[in-house]
Amino acid sequence: MNTPLIFGTAAKPVAVGDGIVIGGGAVLPEVKFTLPPMLIEPATIDEIRGIYREIVTQVLQKAVQLSQPVIVLEFEQLYEMTLDPQLGATITADIREVMESFRARHDLRSALRVTVADIREKTRPPLMRRGDLLGSMLAAFDRCAAAGADILSIESTGGKEVSDRALLEADIDGLTYALGVLAPRDMAFLWDHISGIARERSVVPGGDTACGFGNTAMQLAHQGMIPKVLAATVRLMTVPRSLQAVLHGATGPLKDCGYENPVVKAITGVPISMEGKASACAHSSPLGNIAAATCDLWSNESVQQVRLLGGYAPETFAEILIYDTRQMNTATDRGTAPLLQDIFVHSDRDLDPQALMLDPEVVVSAAGRIAELENDPYAQAVSMAHFAVETIERAVTSRQMTLDPREARWFRRIARAVDELPESATELASRLSPAYHELYLPEEYGLA
Repeated sequence: MNTPLIFGTAAKPVAVGDGIVIGGGAVLPEVKFTLPPMLIEPATIDEIRGIYREIVTQVLQKAVQLSQPVIVLEFEQLYEMTLDPQLGATITADIREVMESFRARHDLRSALRVTVADIREKTRPPLMRRGDLLGSMLAAFDRCAAAGADILSIESTGGKEVSDRALLEADIDGLTYALGVLAPRDMAFLWDHISGIARERSVVPGGDTACGFGNTAMQLAHQGMIPKVLAATVRLMTVPRSLQAVLHGATGPLKDCGYENPVVKAITGVPISMEGKASACAHSSPLGNIAAATCDLWSNESVQQVRLLGGYAPETFAEILIYDTRQMNTATDRGTAPLLQDIFVHSDRDLDPQALMLDPEVVVSAAGRIAELENDPYAQAVSMAHFAVETIERAVTSRQMTLDPREARWFRRIARAVDELPESATELASRLSPAYHELYLPEEYGLA
């Protein structure tokens, strides 16, 4: 890819909605919102619809007040809204109606991403390729596309049933099997369906995220339950899994909480959404600034409709994102984008091994290694595990980064486990702990 890996510019920009181009030279704010704590049941549906309309009205009014001409919204469905596809579609239509009213009255252009929940994990072991839950998910995509969505996305969870246990046990074998075998197979299956629906409905198949894997690891590390060096290694190992969405029809913009997105952007050229410091409303992370280094949409993670001194939370976070993207776009216009990117990177990179994995130099090198292996997710996942270890080792040896004694001990253990990974997925499966076999159904991943 000849296009520089920098914020606002992608090799393959995507047009969505009302002529909005993502990755075409400017970073756009993407505001994500959700309900306040409340029950979702038939008696509250009218109230829920009213809250979403209120949220969108306040966010778009904030954009008008701040002279922001283009904005992207994300409606991330809660489980109940995917279990009942018509409910999700009704809310989508409500949001679209508000968006169109602002276009007519204020000439404000906006686009809507709808993220369907992966409800297949409600049963254990999950049925990934059949059953009513899969049917509801696919119906939710189709109905929301018909109701006004511009971009379709999901945070799919295939392989998470194995990954969750492997993370808590710091088991590299289990993590590699989940991320190099199970998850890519599920992604390929699922995104063939999602991309087909998007084509039929003439909407954009956005992308997926490894939130259930990489971000789960990040939060466990934040709580001291697993080492940061493990979370950093897992971060790069999620790339082959998320790459499958693009290989099976997704065009971007990839979804915000996929911190593996920069590597996928470097490989494929698709635009990406990222989240950083403004995602503190939902979770803490060591990636507050560096996450912006390569973004095309800049998001805030889910924020509830609760009252703050400055207004309701979604409109307040919309203002934060607008000012952030204005700064990035001004840097681009003034020819100083590389300098601002450098500041983003160096403010975070050396403080946490997870941030190190988002350094554009690391990202480009990782992309090159994956590209050399063509479409072999297992080999790619193993390669990323080795590369993560090499990257941390190099940073520590050069004194760029310091690991505390606990992290250093874990790093040596992880490095040994990575060195012992077999070349073939078949060999790994044969030596996998028997405890994993009860967690998943091989036929649901095309392995039976």
